[in-house]
Amino acid sequence: MGAEKEKEEKEQFLPPLEFSSIVMPLYTQALVSLGMLTDPKTGNKNENLKLAQRLIDLLDLLKDRTQGRLKAEEEEFLSTCLYQLKWHYLEKIKYIKT
Repeated sequence: MGAEKEKEEKEQFLPPLEFSSIVMPLYTQALVSLGMLTDPKTGNKNENLKLAQRLIDLLDLLKDRTQGRLKAEEEEFLSTCLYQLKWHYLEKIKYIKT
């Protein structure tokens, strides 16, 4: 009966209740939209810059609305994610030449 309970617990896994659990799905989806990661649904790298911009805007909105309410490491994590996404976005639209 122990193995059955263990299997049931694995099936009911929930991610930890942390701030990064909000940021990471948006960050990852933005990287996929920028063509930086393979889309897990299609197995291809495709760009959708409008969607990437919208996801970056959502993370910016989250940053604005949580300003002064986050732990230092949470604020740094969000800022780093936004910096990376904005850099890649600007590269993609040829605003930055590498």
